[in-house]
Amino acid sequence: MPSEHPLDRLDATGLAAALRAGEIGAREVVEESISRIERHDPALNAIAHERFEQALAEVDAGLPDGPLRGVPVLIKDLYADVAGLPSTRGSRLFADLVPDEDSELVRRYRAAGAVVLGTTNVPEFGLNASTEGQLFGPCRNPRDLECSPGGSSGGSAVAVATGMVPVATASDGGGSIRIPASMNGLFGLKPGRGRVSPAPYPSLLAGPVSVHHALTTTVRDSALLLDVSHGSLPGDAFAAPTPEAPFVELAARAPGRLRVGLATAPGDGAEASAEVLAVLRRAADLLADLGHEIVETTLDYVLEESQGGGAVLMGSGFAAAVDARLAVLGRELREDDLEPFSRILYEHYSSSLSGPDVTRAMETAQRVGWRLGRQLRTYDVLLTPTLAEPVPPLGTLDTTRPETIWEHAGRFAAFTSVFNLTGQPAMSLPLGNDARGLPIGVQVAADLGGEGLLLSLATQVEQAAPWERRAPGY
Repeated sequence: MPSEHPLDRLDATGLAAALRAGEIGAREVVEESISRIERHDPALNAIAHERFEQALAEVDAGLPDGPLRGVPVLIKDLYADVAGLPSTRGSRLFADLVPDEDSELVRRYRAAGAVVLGTTNVPEFGLNASTEGQLFGPCRNPRDLECSPGGSSGGSAVAVATGMVPVATASDGGGSIRIPASMNGLFGLKPGRGRVSPAPYPSLLAGPVSVHHALTTTVRDSALLLDVSHGSLPGDAFAAPTPEAPFVELAARAPGRLRVGLATAPGDGAEASAEVLAVLRRAADLLADLGHEIVETTLDYVLEESQGGGAVLMGSGFAAAVDARLAVLGRELREDDLEPFSRILYEHYSSSLSGPDVTRAMETAQRVGWRLGRQLRTYDVLLTPTLAEPVPPLGTLDTTRPETIWEHAGRFAAFTSVFNLTGQPAMSLPLGNDARGLPIGVQVAADLGGEGLLLSLATQVEQAAPWERRAPGY
């Protein structure tokens, strides 16, 4: 590894402090980040589009005096627009769409002083738990280039795990923050419903299953970025409860003694693999050593019900987005517009989905939310695997071979997607590895409004069992 640079030892919070103190200049930091992208990305394929010259010009012109002033970031190329860059959703159908304005999330990052270097690789429409779409090609796990980085925020995860940037935005509609966090040894918090505004993209009731946030190496960075990005806009369909203090402060508080419900399987599903369960048990032992009460439980949801409801809500939004794009283009869908898996989904949801189907899916979300909400009156948090299996090879989830998705995808999201349906916050903590040395995460979920509690617990765990912040060799 080259001689140590502040990007090697400082997270985004520490880097922002060093920049503010004048210990390092913003141009130097941004140039170093660009150099790392140019050095590492050809083998990893994490970056979709770059804006290096524009970023340096913004630094030279002077940045807003916010908490991220001078910190380089990347933006996930999925419903988070960067003015002047293609906003593709990982799809050939949107490859030439270039917005004139930033999305609300990007606007808030810029207002905080962040320097946007580009966008990251995503699978088409974020519909895969692995980032290996046809528009950009497969993104590769830095610990094993033949393995998946997870999805759909795989490009963001790889960029952070290799130190290209200290943080990158991500989004999560079925596990898309937590899954790549688990596969890349990162911290990944999915905020609760309504915590971050989706503007300017209204999906079904402003996105009942999907939410934006970030992938980070430290808990305090996640808290800082949530302070920057949270808060509804007037008229948003959902608004999360106002936190009692900034998330950075909540993350620094001791969580107290918590009652932790430990679940090794979804309500009606098979247990996770032995390697995953071994990491989960060690995590439970760690929490017990920290003074928390661990109680084994069974999650109160039926996997087929929860994933079926989520699929209808996401599928209806996906079909509507394709129809809206075709209307703008003034043409019918062409054979090469969508990948095979996306094409099957579009034809299904655009032809057979009815209004009552969507209503029933929303009712399912509420019923499952009530049931898990009752459990989260018995337990302060729920502890589960993030993924049921260790990191898979690339090709295990291949959208050009839809049968691989039918075979594997449900198990990949068996523990994560239910908390998208219910809207409750959940996080993945990097607390172990498999026999190959590839990361395994554990998931912790809390009730609506519980992001502060999760961040507090995560900080306690991070201090007791610090994790490796960088993929080896980067």
